[in-house]
Amino acid sequence: MSRRYDCADAGDRATGLREAASAIRRGELVVLPTDTLYGIGADAFSPEAVGGLLAAKGRGRNMPSPVLVGSPTTLHGLVTDFSEQAWELVDAFWPGGLTLVAKHQPSLRWDLGETRGTVAVRMPLHPVAIELLNNTGPLAVSSANKSGSPAPATCDDAFAQLGESVAVYLDGGTAEHATPSTIVDVTGKVPVLLRAGAVSVEQLREVVPDLEAGS
Repeated sequence: MSRRYDCADAGDRATGLREAASAIRRGELVVLPTDTLYGIGADAFSPEAVGGLLAAKGRGRNMPSPVLVGSPTTLHGLVTDFSEQAWELVDAFWPGGLTLVAKHQPSLRWDLGETRGTVAVRMPLHPVAIELLNNTGPLAVSSANKSGSPAPATCDDAFAQLGESVAVYLDGGTAEHATPSTIVDVTGKVPVLLRAGAVSVEQLREVVPDLEAGS
């Protein structure tokens, strides 16, 4: 049976974070608040847990899960060929609503779906999410909705869609900025905008003026 914790209550939050971390270590799924929308999370290094996440969403391997991290320094163990421009974007917009698609370290033993050697990674600007991530390490996190349905801005919305497929729900109230993250591909020489979102193109171009729009 799913357990839900009110993160506005200090005691409930502490218990919820502890239970959520335990659930992740058991290969179960957790719903957590972020600064953009609610996410459904699993251990990024457990293929079975990531498979469970995709199944809960009704999503195929052709739409791999992004990864959330609790600190920019975590990138050193996850990505390779990370350009100076990519680091400038991290410095400017992390934690926050910017997802970067980068080449992942070939030595990593994970299976996020059909990634073609890349990973979409972000550090969220939300204290509950960061505390959980610093306890668990990188998590595969996708929006907490059934594929094709609206992404949830509240824990109630997430539960209505995912129900008992999730072990622990961390309720952080209504998402402050209910807008998906902006996605930028930094695998090439020039950053490429893949999806507009929480960080505007104008803000991005203040940091990387040669940003290209994706096709």
